[in-house]
Amino acid sequence: MIIHKEGYRILFYLMIFVVGVFIILNVLFPAQSFIHYFLYVLGTLFYLSAILFFRKPDRSGQPDDGQIISAADGKVLVIEEVYEEEYFKAKRIQISVFMSISNVHVNWFPVSGIIKYIKYHPGKHLFAWSPKSSSLNERKSVVVANQNGQEVLIRQIAGGVARRIVSYGKVNEGIKQRDELGIIKFGSRVDLFLPLDTKLEVKLHQKVRGGKTIIGSFL
Repeated sequence: MIIHKEGYRILFYLMIFVVGVFIILNVLFPAQSFIHYFLYVLGTLFYLSAILFFRKPDRSGQPDDGQIISAADGKVLVIEEVYEEEYFKAKRIQISVFMSISNVHVNWFPVSGIIKYIKYHPGKHLFAWSPKSSSLNERKSVVVANQNGQEVLIRQIAGGVARRIVSYGKVNEGIKQRDELGIIKFGSRVDLFLPLDTKLEVKLHQKVRGGKTIIGSFL
């Protein structure tokens, strides 16, 4: 299993913390007891869950310019026509994928093309399933235009626990479908804003996999 580079420092400090708790516990209470063993198991499970959170699976594949793939693992929370006011200032189809704490939190570019726009917005930390989180929470928007000029806006949104959005790529940089977009730490969601004539391939509450599941197709 590959660990994402954004997790190295956090996992190192967590390891020091867990080991430190074990050492202090044994210094203060050297006689081993059920409580000791319980805390050993609890601390170990806590650290293993942190490792799993920063796992980075291989989602490589052949790019398809006609398809839009999921940018994140999780469950489809929203499928609706909305007015996108930040960049397009027009109606678009919004697809929102909610990532639970157990999902992979790496994000991938859903299409190939040129990055046209990037903007970070500081904000609140409402729970990611709240409809208002898309416009009020800490978030980062990235717009990619494919070779036919069709544009997709990807919005990484921090949730109630997440406090750090990491996003790679620069304006005017060329990227490929399934290249790594970034990672959101500790619970979040990703919104896609697609052209109105997109042929959708997913349903509400469907579980999707970033870099694998086809969200829709360009017409």
